[in-house]
Amino acid sequence: MAAHWTLADIPWDRFDPTAVEPELLRAVKAAALVEGNAADYVTYLCKISGEDAALKAAIGTWGEEEAQHGAALARWAGLADPAFDYPAAMRRFTAAYRLPLDAAASVRGSLAGELVARCVVECGTSSFYSAIRDAAREPVLKLVAARIAGDEFRHYKLFYDHFRRYQAADRLSRLKRLRIAFRRFAEASDDELASAYYCANDPPEPYDRRRHSAAYSARALPLYRFGHVQRALGMALKPCEIDPQGRLAGFLTRAAWWGLQIRARRLAG
Repeated sequence: MAAHWTLADIPWDRFDPTAVEPELLRAVKAAALVEGNAADYVTYLCKISGEDAALKAAIGTWGEEEAQHGAALARWAGLADPAFDYPAAMRRFTAAYRLPLDAAASVRGSLAGELVARCVVECGTSSFYSAIRDAAREPVLKLVAARIAGDEFRHYKLFYDHFRRYQAADRLSRLKRLRIAFRRFAEASDDELASAYYCANDPPEPYDRRRHSAAYSARALPLYRFGHVQRALGMALKPCEIDPQGRLAGFLTRAAWWGLQIRARRLAG
């Protein structure tokens, strides 16, 4: 899975400081930390992959691309806010948030289950960066977000292809796959994003998971449009063998969109 672009391909000289949106900048700083923390995910995923050399190689390349995402977002954030110290923020984040690197097996119960969760993450990030691309006024951020969204879509396909291989042996029930998928969606409000937001924006008050999760969501949720949610749900349901065009998918998409709008309005109020 060769990288399709590098930081040298981005026209950084087109950066327009007058088009930077301060609230979006806060979300981008947090995203830079999450993307830049790929090394821990590579360690965890390779450790639970056993002797599967093909999967480990794919994970390694995936990790390199994720780290590049973090570097690209951090470079843009540095242009928008020269006081942003990405290395220092990353040190705070990696000290505050740790993956279960000592795990000998997937926390999802099986590799097939882990790969369902990875599919959910990749469809979520693809939709998130698509939403940034469509919402941002600053031209360099629009381009960076578009490049990252494309990568995340390829990453989804990578994990989905490996999921199909493991599912042939593990044969997880549709209900179990759905549970894993929805649990992973729910984890979007866990410590990772809250810690990233806190560490990237370095607020003076002590860290509070609920407060800083809400602060991140207040900046991220308004970016989404119905099409972003529809595409993300369709991709997430595919490993569960649910037709993205079917009635159930339509119901779940409308419910997710309704819930997102309610939470966004509540946070804005």
